[in-house]
Order: sequence, then C-alpha cells, then structure tokens
Amino acid sequence: MNFMNKLERKFSRYAVSNLTMYLIFGYVAGYVMSRLAPGMLNYLTLDPYQILHGQVWRLVTWVLIPPSMQSILFYAIMMLFYYQLGMNLERSWGVFRYNVYIFGGILYTIIGAVVTWLVMTAVYKNAALTGAIVGMQVSTYYICMSIFLAFAVCYPNMQVMLYFIIPIKMKWMAYVYAVLMLLDLVQSAWPQRIVMVMSLLNFGIFFLSTRDLYRYSPKEIHRRRAYRQAVSRPQNAGITKHKCAICGRTELDDPSLEFRFCSKCAGNYEYCQEHLFTHQHVK
Repeated sequence: MNFMNKLERKFSRYAVSNLTMYLIFGYVAGYVMSRLAPGMLNYLTLDPYQILHGQVWRLVTWVLIPPSMQSILFYAIMMLFYYQLGMNLERSWGVFRYNVYIFGGILYTIIGAVVTWLVMTAVYKNAALTGAIVGMQVSTYYICMSIFLAFAVCYPNMQVMLYFIIPIKMKWMAYVYAVLMLLDLVQSAWPQRIVMVMSLLNFGIFFLSTRDLYRYSPKEIHRRRAYRQAVSRPQNAGITKHKCAICGRTELDDPSLEFRFCSKCAGNYEYCQEHLFTHQHVK
C-alpha cells in the first residue's frame, strides 16, 4: 500500500470525482441506443480485431454497453442500487483509490479480451470471426459485480431490502452472488472464463494487497472522521473569557452580550449588561 500512497500523492489531482455517476450516464445512453438503434451496439463492442484495424474508439465505447437488457423498471432499480454502492465506496476509500479500482477493472477486462482473442485466433484461424465473438461476450457486468463485492466486504452487516420486501445483510447477498459466479465460471466456455476472471481481477488485487483492510471498515472510517473533526476544532473550544456572576451566561450564549467588572464589588466579579447595574454588591 506504500506504492498506492505514493501514486495517490502524485496523481490524485487527476482523479475523477463522482465516477459512478458518469458510468450510470453511459449505461443510460447505451440502454437508449439498444432500444432505438440496437444495430449501433455492434460498433461499440470490444472487438480486438476491429480495434487493430483502426476502430480504436471501441477501447472506450464498450463501457457504454449496459450490463443487462432487462425491463426499464428493473434496469432503473439496478442502476440506482449500483450508484449508491459506488458513491459510498468513493466516500469511504477516497476518489483516487476508487478510480484505480474501477479503471483497473476496465483495463484488466481489455487485457482479458485481447488474450482471449489471440488464443481463439490461434485455434480457429479466423481473426475477424473470433474478434466479433469476443466483443459480444465482453460487458461491464462483472465490473459492476466487483463494486457490489467490494461494498459487501467493507459493509458486511449493512441491511438492504431485497426487492423492497426482504431484509437481508450484504454479506449474505455476497455469498449468494459468489456461488452464482462460481457456477457461471464452471459452466461457461473457457473464453468467457478468461474475460470473467480478468473483469474481477481488480477485486482480488485490491483486497489481497491491502494488508490494512480494517481501514475501510465503517467503524474505522467513522473513528478517523471524528478524530479529524476534533483536531480541526480550536484548542480553546469551550473556554470562555467572560461569565456573568448572576446568570452565568457567557459570550458563547450570546455574542452580542457585553460584560463589565463592578468596581464596587469586593473581588473580581463580572456581570453582563443586564445585571451590571441591578446586582447586589459583594462586600
């Protein structure tokens, strides 16, 4: 993590804030395109063959392809869910580390797609066809799943309402999804396995290389925030300069109050403007 700290100090100013929101906007654009002009999605896929033949925009546009083509209501619910997860992770980890996590998943997916295409081309001897097949298999579905898994690790006991009805903790949902992904891994063909593993590689690298994982727990995050707030307060917070000997009010109670010492009282007795002339002198 020392390496990550050095990177953060050097490149944090380039990090993109609210990255999840931009991802959601991209998904919405991709969903609209899939409904109005589904044929256009063929020009957005991560096709390594076409990329090498000049269609370099595919390195970016494949991210616009929505991870699911369900009904618009289901799609809206899932996007809202992932938006909340992503924004909470960004606040917990910091903008830079969250950027590294997401862009790392995108980069590993691209690498996985290229490796899959090279292997399939060597086997089937048809670069154009294998490129199209790989492009159709690649999406951001498993990157979204990596966001969910990361949130479940950081907030295992947070309770959500499944389908707005069933209360369930994040850790149990994570176990279920982990089993489903293992089943997908076993049942899928090996090209899909490569893409799947590479898409989730950011999750494994980030957490296996983070020895101080407790730093991202809600309890530890709350403790650090409370400490920073306490340190940022003035050292003399709560200490007053003036106090009325009758009513006990200070300048903290009312900044407009004026205080004076009484010259007729025996000792240093200070009074507010309301009791300066009405108090009984101390002899």
